[in-house]
Amino acid sequence: MSAAIAVSATTTLTAVVLPAGAAAAAAPYRGANTAAVQDDFNGDGYRDLAVGAPGAADGTVDAAGAVVVLYGSASGVSAARRTVITQATTGVPGTPEEWDGFGTAVTSADLDRDGYADLLVGTPSESAGTMGGVGSLTVVWGGPTGLKGGASISPPTGLDEGCGFAAGLAVGDVTGDGAPDLSVTGNCGATTYTGPFTRTGGAAQRHFVNELGTNRGVVMGDVDGDGRAERFWLPGPTDGDVSGPVYAEGDDGRYTELPLADGLSGQIGDINGDGYGDLVTGVPYDASLTSGATPAHRGGEIQVLYGSAQGINPTQKPQTIHQDTAGVPGAGEDGDLFGISLAVGDTNGDTYADVLVGTPGEAMGSAHYAGSATLLRGSASGLTTAGAKGYTQNTTGVPGAAESGDRFGAATHLVDVTKDGKAEVMVGAPGENSDGLLWTARGSAAGPMTSGSTATGGTGAGLKRRYADIDFGAALPGAQSTT
Repeated sequence: MSAAIAVSATTTLTAVVLPAGAAAAAAPYRGANTAAVQDDFNGDGYRDLAVGAPGAADGTVDAAGAVVVLYGSASGVSAARRTVITQATTGVPGTPEEWDGFGTAVTSADLDRDGYADLLVGTPSESAGTMGGVGSLTVVWGGPTGLKGGASISPPTGLDEGCGFAAGLAVGDVTGDGAPDLSVTGNCGATTYTGPFTRTGGAAQRHFVNELGTNRGVVMGDVDGDGRAERFWLPGPTDGDVSGPVYAEGDDGRYTELPLADGLSGQIGDINGDGYGDLVTGVPYDASLTSGATPAHRGGEIQVLYGSAQGINPTQKPQTIHQDTAGVPGAGEDGDLFGISLAVGDTNGDTYADVLVGTPGEAMGSAHYAGSATLLRGSASGLTTAGAKGYTQNTTGVPGAAESGDRFGAATHLVDVTKDGKAEVMVGAPGENSDGLLWTARGSAAGPMTSGSTATGGTGAGLKRRYADIDFGAALPGAQSTT
């Protein structure tokens, strides 16, 4: 099953097509978007994990940022098998600068179709000359020895201070040619790139969608079973809709609102096992966090729209789940941020995708913003609360203890790094002890196993802290948090 990855009233938008140089003339590599190479950077057959740490120091340069890649194996991931990537890494473009936040967004795909996944890193706070926060996007190339060398992905022209280019990233094969296509969001519009990419970072084509304005996120995945990914844009809070509208991009390049749907975060996976991807969105802002209209249920909520041979019908009413839904652990409380991060994957091998929901604002007694994560099960009838599990750092088997400001659940990810057909649970807690933390639990036929689960901190993963918090675990593929 597929899992991807991050304007109101019915509106038609158009895209500006910009030349990006000649495309490489090569036969399509059909493996480019399969799980085998989606995030296997070294080609050993195990999927790997990229973890963003935007507050990590580079020598004396505070908060330059870093990405730690943990390599998959039959026993899972650990800091013992890792690569640390920064803008000081040989072959990686750019120079470490204070508050760049390299690693604010991460994802991966085989951009050049050589059979090895490539790492994509968003740095929305990157400066350009004297202009701060313009943003940049970097690709680091995979290969038989892991990640080595890189290139800059050309941004649209005319970006200005504060544009935050590459704050959100998503990949998928929109054209069906076997080459991954790329979607990038920021404060000054959205940009799409049609693959394949050359080793200089050039795409076959680049589109700048300036009509979207500020755009928080994008989700890509196949919801109609035709083997091609669809795009769904999540512009973020707008006047009159603080929960954020959801726009579907049609084959004709036009964008149509799904009028009954909301969302600030999103993922796609086949929850009911019918062969069509389903769109899950997070609606985390409740009335305690905003004065606008249409806030989420108290504490936040998620919504599910089910795919079909016709895709997602704009008139479909979403399934809504929150912490006051029967069977969901906990209770909805002001500012919980239930749904600000999402992950989709099959944790028990039953062929139905499950949903992991991050709730970094959850309080544990007097520990405010300690955070939690909730696993909801997929089934033939759709997403169900039967057998739902809640995880915190007070859960038996989870290392550590819940503390104020940990923000456990700020980022979530489900990925099978052991190659046993069952996704592991990955949860980021970037506020853990000014260091940050990644919790991992192995998947099994009974679901994630807290017994034997592990916690890796930023310093334990080879990162350094100067003054800023390291924020290790702030970003996982397809799960960028703004908390």
